[in-house]
Amino acid sequence: MTTVDLDTARTALSDACSDVTDATPADAVDGVPAALVARPGSTEETAAVLRAAAAAGLTVVPRGQGTKLTWGRPPESADVVLDLSRMNRVLDHAAGDLIVDTEAGALLSDVQRTAGSAGQRLALDEPVAGGTVGGMLATNASGPGRVAVGTARDLLIGVTVVRADGVVAKAGGRVVKNVAGYDLGKLVIGSFGTLVVVTRAVFRLHPVPAARRFVTVPFGTPEDASRLVQSVVHAQVVPAAVEVEWRVDGAGTVGVLLEGTPAGVEARTTTTRRLLGAGTEAAEAAPPGWGVLPWTDEPGSTGLKLTCALSGLAPVLTAVRRAAEDAGVALTVRGSGGAGVLYAALGADAPVDAVADVVARTRAVCTEHGGALVVVDGPPAVKAAVDTWGPVPAIDLMRRVKEQFDPERRLAPGRFVGGI
Repeated sequence: MTTVDLDTARTALSDACSDVTDATPADAVDGVPAALVARPGSTEETAAVLRAAAAAGLTVVPRGQGTKLTWGRPPESADVVLDLSRMNRVLDHAAGDLIVDTEAGALLSDVQRTAGSAGQRLALDEPVAGGTVGGMLATNASGPGRVAVGTARDLLIGVTVVRADGVVAKAGGRVVKNVAGYDLGKLVIGSFGTLVVVTRAVFRLHPVPAARRFVTVPFGTPEDASRLVQSVVHAQVVPAAVEVEWRVDGAGTVGVLLEGTPAGVEARTTTTRRLLGAGTEAAEAAPPGWGVLPWTDEPGSTGLKLTCALSGLAPVLTAVRRAAEDAGVALTVRGSGGAGVLYAALGADAPVDAVADVVARTRAVCTEHGGALVVVDGPPAVKAAVDTWGPVPAIDLMRRVKEQFDPERRLAPGRFVGGI
């Protein structure tokens, strides 16, 4: 606790929420111990908890299933963990309108199951298994499908949020043409729970394609990878995803996902294999590791997000591999070559100074090519020594936004860029 008596805080929260318990060591947020856990069952109860927390001077960190709770920076404090796992319902699936309305604590897998019953899907990947809708929005998690449909920002059409003072706000609606809430939705997505608590979201859906095919081809150098990616992106094969994987043993693969009608997919598969040249293979099943973040393979490893313009793919791949080799640490790269968004994992045994060197050298090349490098996840020692977010050109504007939404810095203080 910060400056408030635990018993007083527990009483205040219990008046607002039917499920309040003392936190355990398992409820710590990225190593920061919590005092209490509140599990509201509705937007109204969430608002009551936040009002009580504000009145008692408590900091609050929202949580879904906790699969991405170590992403970003550790919060400065976490008096209350606001656990949204009770708010796990898919509220409505209007198949005729291609929309789904869901609570923030709903598992993404449950949303997909509901949409799939009508031959539809929420066209978002799940790079970390077991995540919730709210966690996906808070971290702006995405995967291979961003090449074709974008990210959550492109699919969210309505949102209900609760401010730090307990005020409920809604934006957007239940039809795709209603764009009134897009700005608020885009503002909230990727803010790591530091602006508001999302309690409900409405998304537009897509039909499940009748056929899909994965075409893969090995590459030897970053220049080869870039050439292969560009040949597919600039062709008429309309890929749903274009992935690059560069494994720790130095073996590389470019993978292309094609979706559509059976006849169309078959024809585009033939064209894609011709574009990629010798060594291509086609299969209906995804290659191993497709869409999975590389650091999930090894607990304790450091996860990096590298972004760049498509023209910078080869230089960025070269930079991160060379930096890792020079530092003597193991490296795996996997991500969307077609969108210029790559993820890299440095081994759990990598020394902190080696990680810092890889981050600094690679970040400079990413920036040079119109992107950035973020340390998404990593051991406490790495986060303490390495600049997680790097330079942020719009940091002054982002701080003003934080001031407007959460002037007392009650929500997940310090987790986001610039200590927001």
